[in-house]
Amino acid sequence: MKLARLFQLRAQRRWLNMRVYRKAAELTQIRNRCNAIKPQDILLFATVKDEYIRLPYFLDYYRKIGIGHFLIVDNNSLDGGRRFLANQQDVSLWSTKKSYKAARFGIDWMHGLLNRFGNGHWCLTVDPDELLIYPHLNTRPLCALTAWLDQQGQRSFPALLLDLFPKGSVAKAQYKLGQNPLNICRYFDAGNYQISQNNRDKNLWIQGGPRARHFFNDLPHKSPALNKIPLVKWRRGYAYTSSTHALLPSRLNAVYDRSGGQKISGALLHVKFLNTLEEKLNDALCNAEHYQESAEYRRYTDQMANSPSLFIPSVGTFKNWSQLETLGVMSRGGWA
Repeated sequence: MKLARLFQLRAQRRWLNMRVYRKAAELTQIRNRCNAIKPQDILLFATVKDEYIRLPYFLDYYRKIGIGHFLIVDNNSLDGGRRFLANQQDVSLWSTKKSYKAARFGIDWMHGLLNRFGNGHWCLTVDPDELLIYPHLNTRPLCALTAWLDQQGQRSFPALLLDLFPKGSVAKAQYKLGQNPLNICRYFDAGNYQISQNNRDKNLWIQGGPRARHFFNDLPHKSPALNKIPLVKWRRGYAYTSSTHALLPSRLNAVYDRSGGQKISGALLHVKFLNTLEEKLNDALCNAEHYQESAEYRRYTDQMANSPSLFIPSVGTFKNWSQLETLGVMSRGGWA
C-alpha cells in the first residue's frame, strides 16, 4: 500500500511539472531583470491583480527583511500597478489575461518561474496581503534564518496564516497608498484554532481564527486552511499541490514535530480586512476565479452588507514575533 502511494505521488508530481510548460506560454514578459539575481539572493514570487495600493509597502517591507529580487505575475491589472512594478529595478514582471482559476489559482505560473529561476535559491511565495514574520525578525535578516535552516538540513519553513483585523467596521478601515496596514489591522485571535494531522500530505491542517468564528460559525470545518509553507529552498521538480499549503515531495511538509517538541516556524500576517475588501469581493464574484466557485467570498459578501466588525473583547493586539511565540502561534525551535 505504501509503495502504491509512493508511485501515485510521483505520478502527481510529474503531472504538475509537465503542465507548467503549457502554462508558461500564457505569460508575456514585461521586464526580465533576472540576470541581476545573485547566487545567494532570496527570491519572492507573487501573483497580483489590482493591488497597486498595497504594492509600495509590500515591496518595501520585503526589501527591508532581505528579499533580493521579486518575480511577479500581473493578472490583467487595471489600476496602474503593472506600470509601477515595471519601473522597480529589483522586480522582474510578467503579465497574463488568462484564467487565474485554470492556472490552479496562480500556482502554475509561480511554479514555472520557480523552476526556471528559483532552482538552488530560498524562495518565498506569498500573496500581496501577506507579511512574513519569523523568529528574531527585529534583529536578524531573513538570510540569517535561511543560513540556519541550511545548517539544519531543512529545506522548507512553515508559517501560520494569522488574520489581522481593525477594531471597528472592516468597510470603514480606510487604507491609503503605501501605508503600513499593521497601523490599521492590529488585532488577532490568540486562540480559537483547530489542528489535525493530514496523513496524506504529512502536514498539519490548521483552521480557525476570525474567519471561522464570524463567517463560518455554522460550518467551521469549511473555513479556510491557515497552514502554509511559503519559504522553500527550491529544487527544480518540486511542486506545490494546493496553493502553498502542501508540497511534493511530501517530506517538505514534515515541518512540525510530531513527538511533542517544537520545530521552528513563523507567521504570515494576513491583512485582508480593510476597506479595499469590498471591491475585491465584487471582482471575485463576477469572475468566479477563486476556490470552489468563490464560495468563501460569497460568505464574506453576505456579511459585508451589515458592515461587520471582527473585533471581540477577547482578541489580542499584535506587538511582535516574541508575543506570538509566547502564545504558541510560532516558535524559534532550536534557533537561539
